[in-house]
Amino acid sequence: MERAPRLFDSVVAAIKAQTWRAELTIEEIPAPAKIAPFAVAIAADLSVGDDDLGNGQLVLLYDPAGNDSWEGEFRCVTYSHADVDPEMVADPLLVDVGWSWLLDALDRNNARYVAPSGTVTAVSSKSFGAIAEQPQRSQVELRASWTPLVEFGPDIVPHLQAWSELLCLTAGLPPLPEGVVPIQRRPGTWNR
Repeated sequence: MERAPRLFDSVVAAIKAQTWRAELTIEEIPAPAKIAPFAVAIAADLSVGDDDLGNGQLVLLYDPAGNDSWEGEFRCVTYSHADVDPEMVADPLLVDVGWSWLLDALDRNNARYVAPSGTVTAVSSKSFGAIAEQPQRSQVELRASWTPLVEFGPDIVPHLQAWSELLCLTAGLPPLPEGVVPIQRRPGTWNR
């Protein structure tokens, strides 16, 4: 196994040190092994009280040689999913608004990036027949990637803050007001 470069190690350290909103439960998950020489991945569950509002994943890929399609050495890849009101899914502007959640979160958190891409999907499903008693579900899902401009490990922090904000926006939670700092949860015990 190739030794991780110092820059990647410092980025991973910044991810582990990140303070998250109280509504988010974050854990490290296995990262894809074949897309880039180095990768780290985290998953989030978003809940308020006993209500599960949504979930997501963030994968950070790193190729020290760079990747032309990424336009850089790093690539953030995310997936977020949340249940929404049926009226929202019926709104034809939801997918455009969903995409703006990502770009606005990156910009609001001063995250430097290039080459964003992705899809937003809005789905409504209703059960019939033997499972007709199941409630109607309406969901929004965002799959996206962007290239964070990272020179030092802490440069990833605005991207983590933007991703956290994106998850919350997808689930209908507003961003934290300016000046409000998330309460530090017990540090995770990630194994690497």
